[in-house]
Amino acid sequence: MTTPDHHLPPGTRVDRYAIEKAIGGGGFSVVYRAVDSKSGEKVVIKEYMPAKLAVRAQNFFVAADSESDVERFTQGKRLFFQEASTLATLKHPNIVDVINFFRANGTVYMVMRYEDGVNLHAYIKKHRKRLSENFVRTVFVPLLEGLQMIHSQGLLHLDIKPGNIHLCNGGRPLLLDFGAVHEMMATRQFQATQVVTPGYSPIEQLDPGGYVGPWTDIYAVGATMRTCLDGKTPPSAIDRREKEVMRPAVSAFRKRYSQELLETIDWAMEVDPMLRPQRVEVLLENLNREPESEPEAKTGSWFGRFQG
Repeated sequence: MTTPDHHLPPGTRVDRYAIEKAIGGGGFSVVYRAVDSKSGEKVVIKEYMPAKLAVRAQNFFVAADSESDVERFTQGKRLFFQEASTLATLKHPNIVDVINFFRANGTVYMVMRYEDGVNLHAYIKKHRKRLSENFVRTVFVPLLEGLQMIHSQGLLHLDIKPGNIHLCNGGRPLLLDFGAVHEMMATRQFQATQVVTPGYSPIEQLDPGGYVGPWTDIYAVGATMRTCLDGKTPPSAIDRREKEVMRPAVSAFRKRYSQELLETIDWAMEVDPMLRPQRVEVLLENLNREPESEPEAKTGSWFGRFQG
């Protein structure tokens, strides 16, 4: 297997960890599976490595690609370290567990506890349009409890989507990737990067002057639940504001899911932020309502049989 130039090769030692292989990442980071040489435990390591801004030297040192990129590279590294330090203080069974973070090789590393399982995006793709109501409730009730804790700390996630949710073996969901984490009352004017995911980012997040809050994450949760039903990414909020192009869940899926679940998803996905639930507690209360009647589709027991 060839290794991209910007990835650390298998066997590389970083601090006390031995890299096994790269397992993912995006434009600003690389994610590795590694082993802790002290404990022998598997871990996941996320390395700040912005492919368009940085290069890796022969000694694995990471630096800005050019003089003009130094400021952006340095600012991104600072925000990455901030993400790691924030996550290290957020201990919840449904939030990824950061157990260490450090500087090395001119960049920053975040070490997370390794959990067997599968990414929700991959799971939806595999089971397209065959996910039960029991699945949706089993995943999103605890996930919202984790999000509630994040909000209680005065923070917003701002990048909730299927690709940022990990399903552990047994079904426990983990919320991942806090690269867009943001203080509720702080302005976004000076953010170095603005994370936007079409279909999951609401209208106020697409507007640089938009007023983001818990309702912003709530929209993304609703859109992620809708993807579990639909098997595809919802239309962008911009398209929906210009002309509603998405059929309400209460009519599109009424034969397969309970009225209570579908109403909750539609409420969370209101284009106007003022019409959405304003707090996670309200959405949780709605999602926890017992269905008055069973949907035609059987829900079955998903939790016990799930294996990633």
